Amino acid sequence: MLGFFLRWVFAFVLLAVTYNPTQYNFVTWAMGAWEGQLPFVVLGSLLLLVCYVIYLRATLRSIGIPGMLLILAIMTTVAWVLIDRGVLVMELSSLNTWLILAGLSLVLGIGLSWSIIRRRLSGQADVDDVDE
Repeated sequence: MLGFFLRWVFAFVLLAVTYNPTQYNFVTWAMGAWEGQLPFVVLGSLLLLVCYVIYLRATLRSIGIPGMLLILAIMTTVAWVLIDRGVLVMELSSLNTWLILAGLSLVLGIGLSWSIIRRRLSGQADVDDVDE
């Protein structure tokens, strides 16, 4: 459980560092620093890209696009129910952005943890294909 939580938190931090509704995010900084600090913008972009490749590749390998879409559909439906019941308000765009980040990070966290979850539920281990 702690392993999944840490993977989810790291995914949330990755997404929030990239973009969030505050002024403290990579996108806002990069747009302002583009002309004066281009090497740092490129370096930061490449570091974020590496992190995204790791998360997305693991997620695509473990649950695939159908699994990602299913989890997103569940998250969207939960949001729809909360909006329908008046728990969430569409006018709070900042809160909605944080909730979207939480939902996307949950997809990435589940994707990175799916092999472990599946092994615990089914008792079967996943083995990568190895070419000799």
